[in-house]
Amino acid sequence: MPQSLDPATSAAPQISAPKGPLHVAMIMDGNGRWATQRGWPRLVGHRKGAERVREIVTACPSLGITHLTIYAFSTENWKRGAAEVLGLMSIFARYIRSEAEKLATAGVRLRFIGDRTRLEPKLQKLMAGIEARTAHCSALHLTVAINYGGRDEITRAMRAIAAAGIAPSQITDAVLAAHLDTADLPDPDLVIRTSGETRISNFLPWQAAYAEYEFTPTLWPDFTAAELAAIMAKFATRERRFGGVVAK
Repeated sequence: MPQSLDPATSAAPQISAPKGPLHVAMIMDGNGRWATQRGWPRLVGHRKGAERVREIVTACPSLGITHLTIYAFSTENWKRGAAEVLGLMSIFARYIRSEAEKLATAGVRLRFIGDRTRLEPKLQKLMAGIEARTAHCSALHLTVAINYGGRDEITRAMRAIAAAGIAPSQITDAVLAAHLDTADLPDPDLVIRTSGETRISNFLPWQAAYAEYEFTPTLWPDFTAAELAAIMAKFATRERRFGGVVAK
């Protein structure tokens, strides 16, 4: 993994972490605007955003985060210009090649969710390779959502349930959850979106039903481990009732 964070700039301070799995999901928004504000091509922002992922991944274990899921490319992102989409796919491939050994050495398990069938075969092969390379790791479970959309995921799950011949009367929340891309992951406890937008953009709508949300105006390339630590400290003070009432 990347070298230790610079304590003078973006180091993540230790905080009192909740017990048990802690799953943080992130909508990494603002790469294009970050670049445009500087008069640079949007892909420069996406490359900078990929670098930011390294810092955040490095900081997670010290903050008590056991699972991190990041929204890299949505089913709707195909509507962007062909050059930007091609550039994004190139960045994904480059990240996998450069980070595979570093992630494995650091004990980070990397998995992907989303519909892979539309992705180039070479990229699919790279994805499968790093998943296999890091399958034994457990220090951090890193999940990357690529060609992912919550509605698409649920539709695919229902098709799989129908294909399995499961009777409608037997379809429960647990059955549906078992057919989602995230079947072996805990539901997210906290969803963070950068860039100031306050929508979830089709990201984990089933899984995040009772997640806490945090919206920050910071553009993703400027989002630091220190800001993540501050958000985690705030999260630790929240009272989560999951629809119930806490006895006084």
